[in-house]
Amino acid sequence: MENEESIKKDRAWIEINLSNLENNVNEIKKVISDECKIMAIVKANGYGHGMINISKKLNDIGIENFAVATLEEGIALRKNNIKGNILILGYTDFNDLEYVIKYDLIQTIVDYQYASTINELNLSSKLKVHIKINTGMNRIGESCKNVDNIAKIYEMNNIEVLGVYSHLCVADSSKNDDLEFTDKQINNFYECIDTIKALGYNVGKIHLQSSYCILNYSNLKCDYVRPGIIMYGLYSDKYSKTKIQPNIKPVLSLKARITSVKQINTGESVGYGRTFISDTNRKIASVAIGYADGYPRSLSGKHTKVLVNNEYAEIVGRICMDQLMIDVTNISNVKQGDIVTLIGEEKEISAEELSDKSDTITNELLCRLGNRLPRIEIN
Repeated sequence: MENEESIKKDRAWIEINLSNLENNVNEIKKVISDECKIMAIVKANGYGHGMINISKKLNDIGIENFAVATLEEGIALRKNNIKGNILILGYTDFNDLEYVIKYDLIQTIVDYQYASTINELNLSSKLKVHIKINTGMNRIGESCKNVDNIAKIYEMNNIEVLGVYSHLCVADSSKNDDLEFTDKQINNFYECIDTIKALGYNVGKIHLQSSYCILNYSNLKCDYVRPGIIMYGLYSDKYSKTKIQPNIKPVLSLKARITSVKQINTGESVGYGRTFISDTNRKIASVAIGYADGYPRSLSGKHTKVLVNNEYAEIVGRICMDQLMIDVTNISNVKQGDIVTLIGEEKEISAEELSDKSDTITNELLCRLGNRLPRIEIN
């Protein structure tokens, strides 16, 4: 084949609008102070958007701080020449810490015991770290109550502490008890920081605000903010209401091609389980995408809409592993090879709406989009 790029749009693909990504970064910058920097969250393949190309664009527009979930993700960024600080937000096995040093990554200290074990290792050089403080979420992090233990980490010979951070678990909520809990977490964090400073230690860079905290608690003084879902132009669900409402734009669109168009008669069924039986003669199109691509099977039978020729069509029958079927009875000139939009800005087929229908959040919906879907950059 002379042009192998055409293969990328052979059956199903994702389009990434890098102009919208830049817009969203600029919108976030409007919210934070000039002294505060963006630490871009690009874990989980950039929330399904393609970690490498997203990070390259972010580098191009001046972002020099990144966060990933795993060592492998951090190495992949370095091997693709991503510049700047790269923080691993999760656990790295002790046997692999030399790779953290080799690729100039920053490791999260998940608790005091983890730091103590690291300090006993025979590492080639000091391990660059950020200390995670557990302020009430109770996931990872050394408890904010154990300030003495946190302070001891600064004394460890094998460790160079470059920063300290925590995570707020209900910063998206406006319920009174959640507001109180968030205030408690914030106070726990800053009281811990102040105590460490009072003991004479340079705490390093401070960061607390992920997407919803950026928009609901913009007044907090930090060195970094950690935008995830809002950097990709979305909220975690369609019911989100934030104090600040930036003009963010979705970066991702999901598209696939029609593989066949057929007529069915009254009483005929479509798909596995015969869950859809037609009450009249209909025109049905098959589309080359399914749950193996990350499009949720749970959207079956929920009047889920897609776009064909700028008209809405509805998914009928059960979504299959590699295909799904749509009712195009009322859409003219539908033919094999036509493009179907499953997520996109056109007429607002939003990831928020689809995640709500499939009983999850936008973050999960996007992260599950599979690697057999090529990511194609558009501007």
